[in-house]
Amino acid sequence: MMKFLFSLIMLIPLCFISEFWLMQFMFFILSFLFFFNISMSYLWTNISNFLGNDLLSFSLILLSFWICSLMILSSEKIFKLNNFSNLFLFIMVNLMLALYLAFSSMNLFIFYLFFEISLIPTLILIIGWGYQPERIEAGIYLLFYTLMVSLPMMISIFYYYEKFFSLDFYFMTNDLKNLFMYLCMNFVFFVKMPMFFVHLWLPKAHVEAPVSGSMILAGIMLKLGGYGLMRVMNLFLTVGMKFNFIFIIISLMGGFFVSLMCLRQSDIKSLIAYSSVAHMGLVLGGIMTLNIWGFWGSLIMMLAHGLCSSGLFCLANISYERLMSRSLYLNKGLINIFPSLSLWWFLFSSSNMAAPPSLNLLGEILLINSLVSFSSIFMIFLSLISFFSAAYSLFLYAFSQHGVYYSGMYSIYSGFFREYLLLFLHWFPLNILILKSEYFVLWI
Repeated sequence: MMKFLFSLIMLIPLCFISEFWLMQFMFFILSFLFFFNISMSYLWTNISNFLGNDLLSFSLILLSFWICSLMILSSEKIFKLNNFSNLFLFIMVNLMLALYLAFSSMNLFIFYLFFEISLIPTLILIIGWGYQPERIEAGIYLLFYTLMVSLPMMISIFYYYEKFFSLDFYFMTNDLKNLFMYLCMNFVFFVKMPMFFVHLWLPKAHVEAPVSGSMILAGIMLKLGGYGLMRVMNLFLTVGMKFNFIFIIISLMGGFFVSLMCLRQSDIKSLIAYSSVAHMGLVLGGIMTLNIWGFWGSLIMMLAHGLCSSGLFCLANISYERLMSRSLYLNKGLINIFPSLSLWWFLFSSSNMAAPPSLNLLGEILLINSLVSFSSIFMIFLSLISFFSAAYSLFLYAFSQHGVYYSGMYSIYSGFFREYLLLFLHWFPLNILILKSEYFVLWI
């Protein structure tokens, strides 16, 4: 594990002397090298010093490498305009470094430390390369929602260490029967996922972020919450059996309400951001059931959502760069102008509604099994979320592609090879990984 850490550190000086294509190449090489470091075990492997990985952390580190590679590929405009491009690369490498250390750390405090550190490069991305003046407000929302609940978590980590003398995940097997500890430790992950009621920072941050900021937020940052919950939930089995159903109800009802809100959005990015809240509500519900179906379903759904949502944000940006608007009232009739791009809109919209053969489908099947086995009442909300997921995905596709195109659009340029490659590299793993689904459902 340390060799990848040193490789990422060695990339930092290269940010100020290298070209866009070279850094892109380096990130892709690291992605493939890490892939061959494969760990399909639920036990810790590749252990070095304080780092190691199991299937959960391996999957999310690989997703981080992949999304960060695609972020550089999607941000060519920054390099063309020379808009502080070296600083952008520096922020990217630091972000990848923080995510790598957060996901591969075997110690709860080190995970918490890099969990918080990863917030800073994301904040700089939004404030530095965002579009509107409201990006400052969005950045403050992002920062303070997380910081407000992170201090109680830090105090509860210190309390746990004082009582049990270890913060290594492998030795954290004590059953804490304290509701206050349960809330302090987990609320930071609820905000990060985000759970309904504490989700308002997410649409704001997405709408104001550049394409790279939206990709990292949707692709990786939300997954830190799910990862953290999976790691600490075995400390709260007794309390969890009593109180988890409250958070499952909030996340499922929230998923339904947010799906209805998606149908009233006119901003493409806002619609995709709200759909993220609905999908992550299902993930949160799956983790809270505390059964193996829920945990595997949540992992698969996180990977699927990371690729699908990131791809949709790329599509939204491709349209924005041509029409200078994200409004569905102006982004209409695009099938007349970009028929080949319209295919990609269809492919990602269908994956977003969990159509086969996407990984979203496998994740939803496992999560539905998990939640219905917990309580058959949840079937009502699951059916509503599934139906409205299809409804808003169809709404997004139909409104953007069909109809009469905007008459004020006097000049347009077609898609570049780079853009089609970017979309393919999102879509291909999303739909091909279902062929190797036995990796994720090995012990069910």
